[in-house]
Amino acid sequence: MTLIAWTARVLLFLVALGFALSNTGVVELRFFGIDAEWRAPLVIFLLGFFAAGTALGIVGVVPTLFRQRREIGRLRRDLAAASRTPAAASAAAPGIGPDAADGAA
Repeated sequence: MTLIAWTARVLLFLVALGFALSNTGVVELRFFGIDAEWRAPLVIFLLGFFAAGTALGIVGVVPTLFRQRREIGRLRRDLAAASRTPAAASAAAPGIGPDAADGAA
C-alpha cells in the first residue's frame, strides 16, 4: 500500500512540476481598478492563491473541530458516568433492558 501511495505522490509531483515549467510566462495582476499591479510568473500567483485558499479552509474548519472535540469529551464523560451506575441508566429509560423482554415495563 505504501508503494501505491509513494507512486501517486511522485506522479502528482511530476505533474505539478510539468505545470510549473510550462507556465513560466510573466502575468500582470490588477485589483478592481486600483493603480497597483503585480508582475510575476503565473505559477507563483497560482501557488499563492492555492496556499491562501488552503489557509482559509483550515481556519473555517477550526471552530467545528473544537466544537466536535468538546462534544466527544462530554459524551465520553456521560458514558463513563452511565457505566458506573447501570441501575440509574435503566431506571431513566423505561421499557429498555431485561425487564422489557418479559413485558413487565
